[in-house]
Amino acid sequence: MSFEMTKGLFKYDFTDQHAILGIPLDAEFNDIRKRYMKIARRLHSDTCSFESQADKDWANQFLSKVVNPAYNKFSKESDRKEYSLLLAAIGKRVVKEQAKMHIESEAAKQLATAQNWEEAYKTAVSKLALKQYESVKETQEAIDQISELNMVYLLRKERMGGGVGVAPGSPIKDATPPPPPPPTPTPTPTPTPPKDDPRIEAYCRRAQGFMDSKNYAKASLELREALKGAPKHSKAHAMLAMCYLEQNQATMAKLEMNKALASNPEEPTALEVKKKLEQASAKAKKGDDKPGFFASLFGGKKK
Repeated sequence: MSFEMTKGLFKYDFTDQHAILGIPLDAEFNDIRKRYMKIARRLHSDTCSFESQADKDWANQFLSKVVNPAYNKFSKESDRKEYSLLLAAIGKRVVKEQAKMHIESEAAKQLATAQNWEEAYKTAVSKLALKQYESVKETQEAIDQISELNMVYLLRKERMGGGVGVAPGSPIKDATPPPPPPPTPTPTPTPTPPKDDPRIEAYCRRAQGFMDSKNYAKASLELREALKGAPKHSKAHAMLAMCYLEQNQATMAKLEMNKALASNPEEPTALEVKKKLEQASAKAKKGDDKPGFFASLFGGKKK
């Protein structure tokens, strides 16, 4: 049973959990939980009111394979933080690639030109959420439209409400060209804590022990503690990237890898992560990888 979601933020190899749950991007956890409980009652096999048995089977599978994982992303504080980092990275990517952006839904087109766009966004999401789980067709259409709204919202949020307009079928562009940026001052290098810092090395040693026993969650906690005291420590960033990679969180792995290489372009663990990501990407493009591996690694289409 296939659950393809390919519009809005899903185009960026990103699973838009907010769109799946029908909630705005700034929703509080209590509101997320209430929304999830409402959806669960709607889709659960004991309470689902879909007419055909095929639709009821779809609803039960969609609940277990799509809705439940979406809610789980918000149920733990650590997962919420990671998801927020991913969302922030996607927002920057949306701005960077806005010249290639195409939106299809009327609601997203209206949001792109709305004056009071933050209020318009929440109103549009709320309206779509009302009928989001009334039928199989409405579920899929609502998720696509909400994710497009999220995409436009992120663009406007990043640009702090700048005049953004869109014509049907055309990419979103600035209404007026931005002024040329001021000359970039030469940055003063920030000293990186020495690699032999006993405190930081202790965190890294404990993390390595956890990684050797494949306990990547505890290893990640040690490395985050290390980075609190040494935010630019290349080894800690590189090891954290490897932890994310081993847990099939490629986007987070890439973010940490880039931080490690920014501090030390020769960091061996970061270079190893980079090589593995490139190999996975090459295999996926050739069709040589195992079915579903690359999709799960990069959080792409749901099956």
